[in-house]
Amino acid sequence: MAKYRTLHLWMLIPFILMQLGIFMFYWPTFSQEYWGVHVHYWLATAWYIFLITQPYYATHGKLEKHRTNGIIGFFIAGGVIFSAIVMLMGDMRNAALIEANPSSSNLTPEFLYGVVVIELILTAAFIYSIIQAIVKRKNIEEHAWWLIAGLFYIMMPAVGRGFFFVYAVMNGGIFEVPLYVPNVIATGIIIAMLLLF
Repeated sequence: MAKYRTLHLWMLIPFILMQLGIFMFYWPTFSQEYWGVHVHYWLATAWYIFLITQPYYATHGKLEKHRTNGIIGFFIAGGVIFSAIVMLMGDMRNAALIEANPSSSNLTPEFLYGVVVIELILTAAFIYSIIQAIVKRKNIEEHAWWLIAGLFYIMMPAVGRGFFFVYAVMNGGIFEVPLYVPNVIATGIIIAMLLLF
């Protein structure tokens, strides 16, 4: 248990990266976003905060609070899963709109369908990691690592968007960015963070 004593501080890094990554895609258009975006953003934020506070409780003498909040946390995880599915349905709807009117976006329907496929795989991996964290709850090492793995599965959309924005700004504010570039950078950062943990 002692080796996880500062895990809550390490968990701040992915939380900050997620918030920075999604910032320009959420806050400037806050009032124009549909309810599914708000629900998903706040549930994902609550999940990240949960993953910061839970290791603190477990390693600082508040094990009963950790267990009680753990039950609540798995409901939050379920909300993240279902709201992610709502977001993917929005991507499919947008892909259909772009197919009908290709000049309406610099994104292609193929890109959005690709996002849906990748996000479905990552969502399935997140679900699996949550189930494993529940099953392995009596083994501290495995319980902790399954939850940490779940964090990285759901990190890609926010980090990818953030790097998409940074890359576009670095190229004179032109958002016609090769779409693989931010994803490759985001994947590299996520892998580097996994190696650090």
